[in-house]
Amino acid sequence: MLSQPMIDAHGAAIALRLVAPALVTLTGDLGAGKTTLAQAICRGLGVTDAVTSPTFALVHEYEGATSRVVHCDLYRLTSSADVASLGLEEMLAEPNTIMLVEWPDRAGTLLPLPTLAIELAHVPDDAALRACREVWAS
Repeated sequence: MLSQPMIDAHGAAIALRLVAPALVTLTGDLGAGKTTLAQAICRGLGVTDAVTSPTFALVHEYEGATSRVVHCDLYRLTSSADVASLGLEEMLAEPNTIMLVEWPDRAGTLLPLPTLAIELAHVPDDAALRACREVWAS
C-alpha cells in the first residue's frame, strides 16, 4: 500500500533500478496515481523541470541526470494507428531513453514488453492509499 509520501519515495527507488533504454508502463483507473508515480520516477531520474500530465499533449520529454525521459499518456487515443503516429517505437529505440507510458493498453501490440509494468489501484475504504503491483522483466 502506498500513501502520497510513500509514492515519492517509491518512485525514487524505481528510478534507481532503471537503466536506459527502458519502458515503464503504468496502468490503473482514473485517479489511481499513475501521473503522480510518473512524476516521482522523473524526480528520481534527475528531472528538474516541472513534470505535468501529458493527457492533452500526449507526450512530454524531459532531460534527466543521465537519460532522456519520455512521459506519454495514451488515454485519449482510440486506436493503435493513433498511437503509431506518435513515433513511440522510434523514441524508445534511442539508447538513452527511459519511457513512461500511462494507459499502455491503448497501444495494443505496438509497445515491446516493458522493463517494468506497474498497476495501481484504489484501496477500498481508504481514499489516501493505493495498491501497487509491479512486474520487472527478467
